[in-house]
Amino acid sequence: MVQGCRSVAFALATLLLSAISARSDDSAIISRWYSALLVADRTELSDLLADDVRIKLDDLGVVQNKQEFIASIDDWQGAVAGAAIRHRIEKTEGGVITVIACYDFPNNDMLMQETFAVTNNRITASSQAAIAENCDAY
Repeated sequence: MVQGCRSVAFALATLLLSAISARSDDSAIISRWYSALLVADRTELSDLLADDVRIKLDDLGVVQNKQEFIASIDDWQGAVAGAAIRHRIEKTEGGVITVIACYDFPNNDMLMQETFAVTNNRITASSQAAIAENCDAY
């Protein structure tokens, strides 16, 4: 009986540590993403993205592949100058991370919901949509 309880306890502890490790990996990837995005670091962004990634910008009706996204960073670099990005992970489920992000631009701010599908520490899909024209709800 005691042996069985120890086996169950060990299995539960292993499962819990595995979940915590996955969450910390998710958190690290998301933190790297927003840090690189804030400074328009093309190399870091490219390293984070899978080669076959699809990035969907719902508000613009645009879907970009990796090359198109990296090419768009030139325009983004000017827009993000002097900005700040705050983010928090809302949930992680089945390899999909949902994030609420506040983009604090010098003249305005915007609250976004962004999702990231992650496989093997690479972002394989991302979508973003505005949820408010300011960050009051952040």
